[in-house]
Amino acid sequence: MKRTLLLILLLVPALLFAQPAMHPTPPRVPDYVVFAGDTVRLDRQDFRERMDRELISFTYMHTNSTLMLRRSRRMFALVTPILKEQGIPEDLKYLMAIESNLDPLAVSATGASGLWQFTKATAATYKLEVNAEVDERFHPDKETLAACQYLKDALKKFGDWMTVAASYNAGQGGIAARLAEQKQTSALELFIKEETSRYMFRLLACKMFFENPAAFGFRLTPQEMYPPYPRRTAVSVSGPVSSWVDFALQHGTTYAALRDANPWIRDVKLTNKAGKTYWVLIP
Repeated sequence: MKRTLLLILLLVPALLFAQPAMHPTPPRVPDYVVFAGDTVRLDRQDFRERMDRELISFTYMHTNSTLMLRRSRRMFALVTPILKEQGIPEDLKYLMAIESNLDPLAVSATGASGLWQFTKATAATYKLEVNAEVDERFHPDKETLAACQYLKDALKKFGDWMTVAASYNAGQGGIAARLAEQKQTSALELFIKEETSRYMFRLLACKMFFENPAAFGFRLTPQEMYPPYPRRTAVSVSGPVSSWVDFALQHGTTYAALRDANPWIRDVKLTNKAGKTYWVLIP
């Protein structure tokens, strides 16, 4: 017993001394980052410190960072073609990443939902259906199309992607008001709440993270990445569905698998009084 205790006492200092070497070192702050064609210079001391904070966060936020990396192959394959079709720079996929950690079922404490974290009010503005039976914020294709329209509207108003990003976090009206009050043209120069101030630099750090995760200490093999969704048959529904359970069984699958493939379905039935056409994926 005494020999065991002595061995432990001898090993503890060595383990403690070795521990820092096991920790990754955050990447250094670059002089600039090109985001969606805009060059954001980081050679100002205040910008460098704000960026450094986000690089440290990505390096040591192991659970979220690992899950985002594992999900990225799947979710980027789903979203990137839509961004390209809509004329939105591919870098904006990183905005989706920091919004939801690439979780299509994400729901914030304030009720914002989906990959792009739309609130109910914003969903209504961009014609996404949200009710007890259907919530299109959980329809990746439809919510991405709505996000593209939001981004186009914001770019017309503000003219640069960092200010667009700030408006995605704080609202277009709020950012427009702060710009007018403080007589600035870029949200990077605004005195604003910390969450929004950090948001822009978090977006830049996110791009660096996905482009070179090894620089942050993350090394995932292709086998560890979640695969893209398989091709699935889509069935149109233009009337009511009295039971999604029966619908699933009639199409050779389970209710659980049907809900997993169609997270926008929010109830066991679909009333559909308006006769709207829905496309239901059959797993």
